[in-house]
Amino acid sequence: MIWFCQLIDKPYVGKGRWFCAILWLTVLVFQQPAVASMTSIDNVRVRPSPERTRIVFDLGRPVEHKVFALTNPRRLVIDINDAKLKTPIPDLDLDLRDTPIIAMRSSRREGNNLRVVLDLAEQVRPRSFVLKPILQYGDRLVVDLYSDVQQLTPVVQKADQITRQMRDVVIAIDAGHGGDDPGAIGPGRLYEKTVVLSIATRLHELFERELGFKSVLTRKGDYYVAHRERTEIARKSQADVFLSIHADAFKTAEASGASVYAISQKGATSEAARWLAEKENRADLIGGVGGVSLDDKDDLLAGVLLDLSMTASLSASLEMGESVLKSISGVNKLHKKHVEQAAFLVLKSPDIPSLLVETGFISNPGEARKLRSTAHQQKMANAIFNGVKSHMSDQPPAGSFLAWKHHGESERLAVHVIERGDTLSEIANRYRVSFENLKKVNGLRGNAIRIGQTLKIPTT
Repeated sequence: MIWFCQLIDKPYVGKGRWFCAILWLTVLVFQQPAVASMTSIDNVRVRPSPERTRIVFDLGRPVEHKVFALTNPRRLVIDINDAKLKTPIPDLDLDLRDTPIIAMRSSRREGNNLRVVLDLAEQVRPRSFVLKPILQYGDRLVVDLYSDVQQLTPVVQKADQITRQMRDVVIAIDAGHGGDDPGAIGPGRLYEKTVVLSIATRLHELFERELGFKSVLTRKGDYYVAHRERTEIARKSQADVFLSIHADAFKTAEASGASVYAISQKGATSEAARWLAEKENRADLIGGVGGVSLDDKDDLLAGVLLDLSMTASLSASLEMGESVLKSISGVNKLHKKHVEQAAFLVLKSPDIPSLLVETGFISNPGEARKLRSTAHQQKMANAIFNGVKSHMSDQPPAGSFLAWKHHGESERLAVHVIERGDTLSEIANRYRVSFENLKKVNGLRGNAIRIGQTLKIPTT
């Protein structure tokens, strides 16, 4: 190459030099094609959660990958084509506590491909996918690890439908966004996911302390839960109410005020069609506790039952939403004075009255300051709690403690028939009555009871 350039450079000085320069560039490009096409992995993050362990690779651009398991010892291999780590794994200071991962390591294979190996403490089921850029995040490769316990055990045990004759009203509280999805971002890098988790946690604590209520959180930390997984957690908990907590944002800073949303009729109709079409949904219950399965119904009957359930759910959502709005108006300006309706995916459970509460505009500097304040977060939680409590106390679900308290003996709930495994102390605790008073009303001198025996439950 050098000899050839020297040869042509003498008779054709200008043209020869240009030709040599182009020739040199061509050689350099073809000598290093793989280096130019390699994707940089800028960071690796590991996030444990109750549902899974999530590993996120922050990419310079999309990649092709393959995931497979090895045994003896137990390992998971992640092969990423034409990729390199910007920072070696030992220098990333990854926190692997509360995960099935013992250690992580990487190596080059087949030229420019990257292999990441996870040494595992237990067997896992992996699921991997690539995410497109959103907000401050670029392309990402996500690998989710599910342990046997996370695959088989529901997040919350279902209520015992036979023995819980005076059950709690179950409130599912959903903190929007989380993990790699920060939601809206306000002044001073105030993340929506952080604000709403704080409000949701405070709301959860209020319901847990209130007699007749039980609460479940769809997420308890900074991790992402898919929209349909959130409603599935509510269904597995046999929730009577689903509340999704958010903080609004707009392109200009002037927008302000809190809002409450229920599902739109159009969104409800499209979701009903999906439920009827998918076999796994038809096998589920509708109507909450004591509901019915659509699995053994013909299409016409299943459609009628589902339509009745969704109509009742939407009506209850709108009434409860008005109660929540009225309560919120005492602590925050309202963006709209009535419950709005939209086709939010997270609200599309056909049998659970559901609300999405926008606690304010995080894009508004004044409201962002309030949303950052723990005092205001508590006030907002109190307002939502009072609104839901007021509605549920006036219109309590049948068979609940609130219904017994609301209707008294008219629902004939002041009698309990002893079943196998019952004890006096457990019955007294279930009906929120004094152990000694329970014995006195039934003329019991000792603690012995028998199956089939009927006990009178004092109403005060």
